Amino acid sequence: MIDREEHAAVPIPVVLDCDPGHDDAFALWLAAGNPALELLGITTVGGNGRLSQTTYNARVVATVAGIHGVPLAAGADKPLTRALTTAPHIHGSSALDGPVLPEPQVEVDPRGAVGLLRELITASAEPVTILATGPLTNIALLAGVHPEVLGNVADIVWMGGSTGRGNVTPYAEFNSWVDPEAVAVVLDSAPPLTMVGLNVTHQALATAELLDRLAEVGNATSAFGVELLRFYTASYQAAQGMAAPPLHDPVAVALVARPELVDTVHARLDVEVHGTETAGATSVVLHGRPSRPANARVAVQLDVAGFWDEVEAAIRVLR
Repeated sequence: MIDREEHAAVPIPVVLDCDPGHDDAFALWLAAGNPALELLGITTVGGNGRLSQTTYNARVVATVAGIHGVPLAAGADKPLTRALTTAPHIHGSSALDGPVLPEPQVEVDPRGAVGLLRELITASAEPVTILATGPLTNIALLAGVHPEVLGNVADIVWMGGSTGRGNVTPYAEFNSWVDPEAVAVVLDSAPPLTMVGLNVTHQALATAELLDRLAEVGNATSAFGVELLRFYTASYQAAQGMAAPPLHDPVAVALVARPELVDTVHARLDVEVHGTETAGATSVVLHGRPSRPANARVAVQLDVAGFWDEVEAAIRVLR
């Protein structure tokens, strides 16, 4: 079992930029329920669903778990230069299909995502880690409008991209494909960036045994989560032919909460923005000497058992 006290001494201040989405729900719960993290705020972006949906869903997910007192603000409703494409084939028409969604009890902060991010990062006595589990649109806008705040950002840990094949096109992962220009802006703004891509998140499979394990937790959050995963499993079976779905987004959160769970390497990371067939593809030089310096950390391996221990433990302390 995990020694919870060992990881609770000095919480890392984090903000979660998300587009719920079934796997974003678990990322939010892990960020709120892990004692190694201090969740300062939640921001939403158009991605898995329209902004109105992802914002509503984030409010629902927080309400279900009893997460109050954490400001939640809506951000960009479309990518920097492209039309928004959502993922109903995976997440359903609401972007959070499966369970009945309760009326949210969490309000939307009027400052908006960029304003809230700026204020939280500026006010923090310690550098803030941005956990980005959707398209990087909000983070690119923050870098463009308030570049001065990046000096107090410890890392941008992004669930996106891949060192290999994609999941929405042969070459591109969904979050990168939705807004590749935002990825390019963030890379050019030169803050620390860690990419947690499909090559690692596809190791975090929500098997039937895992669903049974979460059901045994026996609280409202676990019951809601299991319903989410049952729908998510059926979607992945139909759309991707996978028997068990990968729970992408919480892997990025786990990397920050317990860095030893996710092996990373320093690498050269670039994104394709112009290709007809390759837009959103992430080019990662893992071996040999890159022609340009390494500019990111890239996740390459997951301690699967330790990851699921963290997810379960976080859900247990929620409502």
